[in-house]
Amino acid sequence: MASTAAKNRENRAARLTVGCSAADRSAHFARREAARVLRCVLQGDARRRAPASIKSLIYSPSVRNKKATFALVCQTLKYLPVLKNILAAANVLSAKWKKQAPLLYVTAYDVLFGQKIVITGAQEKLIVLHKDSLESALSKLCAQKKVKHVEELLLDNHNHVSPKPRFVRVNTLKIDTESAIRELERITKVKVDGLVPDVLVLPGGTDLHNHRLVLDGSLFLQGKASSMVAVALCPKPGWKVLDACAAPGNKTSHLAALMKGKGKIIACEINKKRLIHLDDTIKRSGALNIEIIHRDFLDINDSEPSFSKIRAILLDPSCSGSGTSTERLDYLLPSYSTDHKDEAAANSSRVKKLAAFQKKALAHALSFPAVERVVYSTCSIHQTENEDVINAVLPLATSLGFKLATPFPQWPLRGLPIFDGAERLLRTDPSQDTEGFFIALFVRKLISLPPAKKRRLMCRNKDLNRGRKFPFLPTKISMIWMRNWMTNKKR
Repeated sequence: MASTAAKNRENRAARLTVGCSAADRSAHFARREAARVLRCVLQGDARRRAPASIKSLIYSPSVRNKKATFALVCQTLKYLPVLKNILAAANVLSAKWKKQAPLLYVTAYDVLFGQKIVITGAQEKLIVLHKDSLESALSKLCAQKKVKHVEELLLDNHNHVSPKPRFVRVNTLKIDTESAIRELERITKVKVDGLVPDVLVLPGGTDLHNHRLVLDGSLFLQGKASSMVAVALCPKPGWKVLDACAAPGNKTSHLAALMKGKGKIIACEINKKRLIHLDDTIKRSGALNIEIIHRDFLDINDSEPSFSKIRAILLDPSCSGSGTSTERLDYLLPSYSTDHKDEAAANSSRVKKLAAFQKKALAHALSFPAVERVVYSTCSIHQTENEDVINAVLPLATSLGFKLATPFPQWPLRGLPIFDGAERLLRTDPSQDTEGFFIALFVRKLISLPPAKKRRLMCRNKDLNRGRKFPFLPTKISMIWMRNWMTNKKR
């Protein structure tokens, strides 16, 4: 039914634009595509549960005129407080038109601040009809705020964000880095990143969404900090690896490239919609050693045959995303001024709930019997989701023979010094050229436990953990038992 409704909309629009120029028809369709994206963005922002970032929604396959849609969505969001004010003052958003508010916002922006438009639909006709009233309301608003230009009204809501360099990761399963450089040098300047293998640096603002190397999966538009995560895990070709929260799949495909397509990667994802995106990414990457499973990572039994031989786990769980808000264009959202500029955001109930899940997920990852390397990463800048999670789970990690290792030792920015060993953690700064990421690497040298003693330890922990507030953390008795056993083993 959705596809039929879309076709009907297109047929109506086609009839309305008969006799218009190609540019006018293109602008008409771009406004409607922008309105659909804007509706999804505003609904998600109101619930604080956006289905995807602004960029992801715009660059989805369903949007045809991506460049025009991107510009319209961003500019409409930028001017949205002003547009809402003057549309209300001019009494344009009556009950009849409220359901079409996103399209009226986009059209009002185009009429008042964008290009001159041809009347191609009822919404355009309505805004043009009320243009004088809207301009009068805008003048009164400027006078009330004591500003001369409308742009001054926007300064309170949005800071100017300087474009960062564009990082791209070469998918070595499909193309070598030298060939990718030669291809990109035809259109822009290219530098090789000095730290992360197969990552290239392009000038900020470079748009490659429609470049053939991106479309065919030879290049991934993946940030430098995001690309550091799989490299930190460093799985060897032939290993069995688990990506615990895999969608959208950029890190999963990076693992496959690092493993040269050998071994096996299990990509776990619980969300059905994100599962579709994950599947598309994996197919585009050309990786043949990845198995996608639709499961909750916390429900996986580490003793199952499929998981008992996992040697490395990449855990990039759901987080606040506070370190990538600029890249996601979150500063354009209505909620940004309250959610991101308030220092209390780091201790909000949402962040605390996320941290509780992150602790459980990390404890579960460390419990897999054959695992040797575990990377925990977030795209958050909050201590609650980063150092605090590691500090809480560290006693369990130690009891299981894990130690914190130092990924990218030459990287200058390390973890906040809230416990001994935090200097081994890695942070990236969103105020610099990267996104805001956090990476912790756990490494252990496996010691084989006799089956009988392993069962005894598990039963003892189960009995002692019954009724505990944090059952995923080790009991003091089990830690002492394990330490004594390991000491005797060394003797």
